[in-house]
Amino acid sequence: MLTELCAELKNYFLKDATEDIHYNTYTIADSSMESLPFLQNGQYFRIVGSVFNDGVYQYPAVGLADETFTGSIWAMAVPPAVVALAAEIDAWNDKNADTLASPYTSESFGGYSYTKASGNSAGGSGGYTWRDQFASRLSKWRRLSVL
Repeated sequence: MLTELCAELKNYFLKDATEDIHYNTYTIADSSMESLPFLQNGQYFRIVGSVFNDGVYQYPAVGLADETFTGSIWAMAVPPAVVALAAEIDAWNDKNADTLASPYTSESFGGYSYTKASGNSAGGSGGYTWRDQFASRLSKWRRLSVL
C-alpha cells in the first residue's frame, strides 16, 4: 500500500532529491537487494527503472525478483504517521473488500431495489474508495509533483 499511497500523494519523502536519488546499475540476487551503503536498516526506499521490482520497500528488502537493472534507488524519509496511515488504509480496504468490489452503493431485499454508483472517483470505478475515506488525512502530505 505504501507504493500506491506515495504515488497518490506524489510524495516519496525525499529530504534532498540531489542527494537521495542514486542512479546506477543494481543487482537483486537470491530475492534480496545488494548492500546499499546509503540506506539504513528499516529505512524505506523506492526502486525506479526495474523490470520486476519498481515500488517502495523497506531495507533490507527480501522477496524481490532477481534481476540486474540500470535505474535509481530513492532513499526515503517516510514519517511514521504515513506508515501507520498506510496500514490503516490496508485494514480499511480489507474490511470493505466486498463493498468496494460491488458495482452498487446500496441494495435492499423484499421489494428489491438498488442504487448504482455514480460519479467518477479517483479510483475510476465511480464508487467510494480509500482515497475518499482518507482524503482529509492525506492532504497534508500531498504534493503537486513528485520532485
